[in-house]
Amino acid sequence: MQFSAAQIAVLINGKLEGDPEVLVNNFGKIEEAQAGQLAFLANPKYEEYLYSTRASIIIVNDNQVLKEKINATLILVPDAYGAFASLLSKYQEMMNQQLTGIQEPVYISKTASLSENVFIGAFAYIGNNVKLGKNVKIYPQVYIGDDVSIGDNTVIYPGVKIYHRCVIGAQVTIHAGSVIGADGFGFAPQADGSFKKIPQMGNVVIEDYVEVGSNATIDRATIGSTLIKKGVKLDNLIQIAHNVEIGINTVIAAQSGVSGSTKLGKNVMVGGQVGIVGHIQIADGSKINAQSGVTKSMKIPNSAVTGSPAFDYTSALRAQAAARKLPDFEKRIIELEKLIQQFLAEKVS
Repeated sequence: MQFSAAQIAVLINGKLEGDPEVLVNNFGKIEEAQAGQLAFLANPKYEEYLYSTRASIIIVNDNQVLKEKINATLILVPDAYGAFASLLSKYQEMMNQQLTGIQEPVYISKTASLSENVFIGAFAYIGNNVKLGKNVKIYPQVYIGDDVSIGDNTVIYPGVKIYHRCVIGAQVTIHAGSVIGADGFGFAPQADGSFKKIPQMGNVVIEDYVEVGSNATIDRATIGSTLIKKGVKLDNLIQIAHNVEIGINTVIAAQSGVSGSTKLGKNVMVGGQVGIVGHIQIADGSKINAQSGVTKSMKIPNSAVTGSPAFDYTSALRAQAAARKLPDFEKRIIELEKLIQQFLAEKVS
């Protein structure tokens, strides 16, 4: 698809400087973009490329001071990065809207309910009593179990597996390979040392505007629901255990894991490779540094921790700084011991 500078300026409420009829059909990084591509400049570190890029259109901040002549058409906005992100979202939405209909072969239960403008890709499986909202996009090789409900405008990418009775909200994105609703890790130790499986009878509920990265796993609850609340963003390769609750607009980076029955508040930020034990609570606005191990509840809102086991972020930095000085401390202690011994020897003599 081709778009003119004038059309793009309308989409992002920008002010044009240059040829309003110039056309683009793709996006490019400002340092690599070619004719026919659109780029943006938000980071001052890349300002030099503003004058050398071959991009046809560039989105820039409206306070950008130009030091040289620019051949590209500029679109001036208050926040170039935000405007570019908004444009990408609109473009993706238009691309998704083109996907409609049912490819073959697929299996769709006779009891499934499909709303208007649904797309179902080849080799997908749609179980009994499944409900798909308007504009839902189901990519190839997706499995949707019995009694699953999926809200309007949700996109399920290839290879996703959604087990029975799970509920997926509207405007949700689930990336390739993720598994929603597999059994939680529940086993009861037996007298002979073996483990007996505890049936996992609950489900997973994912509310609106959630994004789940690729190859993430969200386990179903033992009883009740594993709950992912509105606006949560989960990165790739994340494990969410049974009966976990994740609060509104919380974000979790890749390779992190949350153990069973733990509750994260709203607006929590979790770095990559974080491990959180089960049956604890993380207060609203908490920040957990990458590779931290959280072993007890964080009860104070907006606090930050780091390390394993994790503790107060500021104290941890002071401890790290002190640790780097240990060799100097050792030398000073040895010198002090020598002085004390010398003093005692002189006193005795």
